[in-house]
Amino acid sequence: MLEILEYSFIQRALISGIAISTICSMVGCFLVMRRYALFGDGIAHVAFGGVAVGLFMGIIPFWSAFVVSILGSLGLQKMQNSKVSGEVAVAVTLVSGLSVGVILTSIAGGFTLDLFSFLFGSIILVSTNDMITILSISGVVALVIILLYRRLLFITFNAELARVSGIRVTLLNYLFAVLAAITVVVAMRLTGILLITALIVLPTLSASKFNRGFKGTMIISAAISSSSVISGIFISYLLDWAPSGTIVALLVLSMVGVYTSYMIMGRLFR
Repeated sequence: MLEILEYSFIQRALISGIAISTICSMVGCFLVMRRYALFGDGIAHVAFGGVAVGLFMGIIPFWSAFVVSILGSLGLQKMQNSKVSGEVAVAVTLVSGLSVGVILTSIAGGFTLDLFSFLFGSIILVSTNDMITILSISGVVALVIILLYRRLLFITFNAELARVSGIRVTLLNYLFAVLAAITVVVAMRLTGILLITALIVLPTLSASKFNRGFKGTMIISAAISSSSVISGIFISYLLDWAPSGTIVALLVLSMVGVYTSYMIMGRLFR
């Protein structure tokens, strides 16, 4: 089984997958604790519009999705700052991005193989240049979160007190929205636009049941996510399954297993 590690495309997929799953867990912990879990889904649909723009205009879809997603995240955060509820803001952002993508796709003559790879992920097809780009962007996102960890944690649990304490809450919220958008675009290569929410939300939900504090939850979430990615890539290769679907299925099974164990332990020690 380990002989598949000799293939360079498997090596690139594993390295890229671990990097992506790590930053998704870091960003996901903050989003879930802010009760903003569907943020990733909204930005993912904006990214779909960005991909369609790139394919329509003949430019690299990854970078068009990158730009459009950042703009969408800033707009979403602006709506939230204007006292629009998070659910409404996500819904507006989601349908806006989706409608643009559908319109441009219809004008261009329908779905293409490139568009399908963005919708459902193509981690096995990651090139060396793609891997370097993913590692570089993931490193920047992780570094910024680490440097701003205390402030982000403060505004996550008590934004008003953070504002009174002199922290620039609005600016940090915009910055975090951009980081989340970047994470979503990078994660497209792993699970695709349609399954990104699972990669951001499910590991955090599973890890939260261990009651290890915020930092512990983030570490456990990254471990669950990375192990699911590694196992998913191996299983998908051996059984000829879609990698993105396999990874998400493992994340779901992990969450079900953790929640089931939590319920059983709760009854035994009640």
